[in-house]
Amino acid sequence: MGKSLYEKVFERHAVRKLPSGQYQLFMGLHLIHEVTSPQAFSMLDDRKLSVLYPDRTFATVDHIIPTTSQLRPYADSTAEQMMAFLEKNTKKHGIRLFSPEKQEQGIVHVVGPERGLTQPGMTICCGDSHTSTHGAFGALAFGIGTSQVRDVLATQTLTMDKLKVRRIEVNGKLGPGVYAKDVILYIIQKLGVQGGVGYAYEYAGDVIRNMTMEERMTVCNMSIEGGARCGYVEPDQVTFDYLKGREYAPKGEAFERAVADWASLASDPDAHYDDVVRFDAADIEPVVTWGITPGQSTGVSGEIPKAEDFREDERQTVLEAYKYMSFSPGQKIKGTKIDVAFIGSCTNGRLSDIAEVVRLLEGKNLHVKEGVRAFVVPGSHEVKRQALALGYDKVLTNAGFEFREPGCSMCLAMNPDKLKGRELSASTSNRNFKGRQGSPDGRTLLMSPAMVAAAAIRGEVADAREVFGQA
Repeated sequence: MGKSLYEKVFERHAVRKLPSGQYQLFMGLHLIHEVTSPQAFSMLDDRKLSVLYPDRTFATVDHIIPTTSQLRPYADSTAEQMMAFLEKNTKKHGIRLFSPEKQEQGIVHVVGPERGLTQPGMTICCGDSHTSTHGAFGALAFGIGTSQVRDVLATQTLTMDKLKVRRIEVNGKLGPGVYAKDVILYIIQKLGVQGGVGYAYEYAGDVIRNMTMEERMTVCNMSIEGGARCGYVEPDQVTFDYLKGREYAPKGEAFERAVADWASLASDPDAHYDDVVRFDAADIEPVVTWGITPGQSTGVSGEIPKAEDFREDERQTVLEAYKYMSFSPGQKIKGTKIDVAFIGSCTNGRLSDIAEVVRLLEGKNLHVKEGVRAFVVPGSHEVKRQALALGYDKVLTNAGFEFREPGCSMCLAMNPDKLKGRELSASTSNRNFKGRQGSPDGRTLLMSPAMVAAAAIRGEVADAREVFGQA
């Protein structure tokens, strides 16, 4: 019987099987940022340990960095302290830091791929939940906790169970105005936020195969929101073309040899899967979350579902969501008033995300609704540079959007970009948990960049296909 990509990559990196039945797995790449690394470095110091493979570790700052001005010292003393600590420890241990001062910085899951650090067949880890993003390249990528960050710094290995593998096929062709974000929200809605527990998700089928690398990253990014430990797409010519010429990718003949090896990692035709799920692309419309988990969503033309439509063990969370979000079953999601529109994050802060919004706005004399705060935050300085060179900032600002400095921004409440009070946000980020965007009472609706742009213009949840005339 053949093997899946998960099995092939896992076996390449398994150091040994432990008496517990778990495996010690070598990590090919370790990405760190300012939030989960300080305690890990302190734990190394306490044990008088050094970083075993500093050349396999790369650092950036993303969660705490402000997006209005990045001049030092930061106004937030805790943010400044975290930044200083990261600078000190990367210098001490010889770790490459992508610096804000040199305009190299960005969200860790944007910087890794755009620099060519993320490559097929790798094992990758980072002290951040959405490390699954890197699986878009045919890598096994894991979000880890602070104590595990310490372990990888000291040993370059992780201890973990072997996962089951679920193949998720999305076949057919997506309709106009339906994007990668809609695909993954639809999958999570159907399989549930706990559906992937104990699994690696292998994304496949016509739709995935026809996606760009940045679209694949969006899908893999939210694997964790469906309960999966990681998610990946098999490497193919789209992957190889993306990587060619990037800073840390192999060069010349070494690249050709690497491509041959990467191609061999694809799952065998007779690979064993613990589960196979198939979806029809024609069933997917623009998706909007209405609740307090990414699985509580509906198509833009749909209604808030009834509690009895859910499994009994999910109904308490559904009732909690109604109360927190001020929604009622049967209510249409379309027409819900918004206060904030946020386009950015490691899910949708890449150049293609911004480019699509610009394409939809250009030449239409559309403007953000009065009273709505709307801003676009590039995922890295490189994304910002390219956007500026293409004049995207002018289109956005003319339409009433702020174009900010790169960072995680309003995806989470660790920098100045926060909701206020009961504000409701249309957001391209990945989590709609209670208080996620900075206010303990703030509310978040997850959707695609096109849908956020449409909401910003109408001042309410709207069908982007209608707002922008997408046939």
